[in-house]
Amino acid sequence: MKLKDKVLCILEENRGAHISGAEIAKRLEVSRNAVWKAVEDLRSGGTGIEAVRNGGYCIPADESSLSVQGIEAILGQSDYIINVEQSVTSTNTVLKELAQQGCPEGYVLIARQQTAGKGRLGRSFYSPPDSGLYLSVVLRPHMNVEDALFITTSAAVAVSRAIETCCDHQRTAQIKWVNDIYLDEKKVCGILTEAAIDFESGGLEYAVLGIGVNITPPEDDFPDGLSDTATSIFSSRKIGNLRNRLAAEILRELSALPDGFMSEKTLDEYRKRSLLIGKNAYALFKNEAKPCRVLGIDDRARLLVSFGDGSEQALSSGEVSVKRSVPEHNGGGDL
Repeated sequence: MKLKDKVLCILEENRGAHISGAEIAKRLEVSRNAVWKAVEDLRSGGTGIEAVRNGGYCIPADESSLSVQGIEAILGQSDYIINVEQSVTSTNTVLKELAQQGCPEGYVLIARQQTAGKGRLGRSFYSPPDSGLYLSVVLRPHMNVEDALFITTSAAVAVSRAIETCCDHQRTAQIKWVNDIYLDEKKVCGILTEAAIDFESGGLEYAVLGIGVNITPPEDDFPDGLSDTATSIFSSRKIGNLRNRLAAEILRELSALPDGFMSEKTLDEYRKRSLLIGKNAYALFKNEAKPCRVLGIDDRARLLVSFGDGSEQALSSGEVSVKRSVPEHNGGGDL
């Protein structure tokens, strides 16, 4: 661990309180000048650190910077290997390359910004700096390819719980099959699962689970085309340490999922959070939007729909919308 990371750990452990450079130097067995250089390095990287003469250094309680140390201070001991980057093309794209090279399960990449965020069905995802949480994790689950849908549905439940925890259960998260999370009927998060198949076993070689959450409004607000459909967890950009907390709570909830994503209890909660069951909608097939009625979600996590001619279908892929038009961009979450 680099010196600046050790310094950041101490500051995060004492968030909201000042600690002297001499005390930090003593604990790390380095010079005060080395501590000062480490603090300046952290500041240049975007971490908000106050310095008070004769008072020491402090990360204010309302500082919203995202860091490995800030996340781990909340998460506690875990098996995750967490990495935070200022900007990447796409957290999913980067981790897919690492997974192909043998990256271990539990490797997490979080970015403050994505320059080429990915959505389902080949769409792009709007990922402005310092307003969202863009997180991907490598999984190596023991499951067949046909069960891969459960990764997305279980993750949607985990993220919904984490969002509600971070807003003190003042808002209720709902899930639009298969991968979108909504607050007040607007999209706040999307999930993208990408996997590689082991053709010898018929199972998954690995899966990369990508999660994108709109935490605060973008600095210039959502662009045209998203402002009517996307929202954020908080209306203010001043959220203190909640960015680190949300990352920690998501990872905690993912770890708590029982039975390797295949729990009937988790699927039941997914059904209860459904935004679509019992509603009229449109099943989108290529360029066709076909009116349907959403009946439920079966034991394979497929969406059950009925059409005007009386026929029924279990959908395992594609998209269902309450609006007739086919969206061109994702409004908050796919990576």
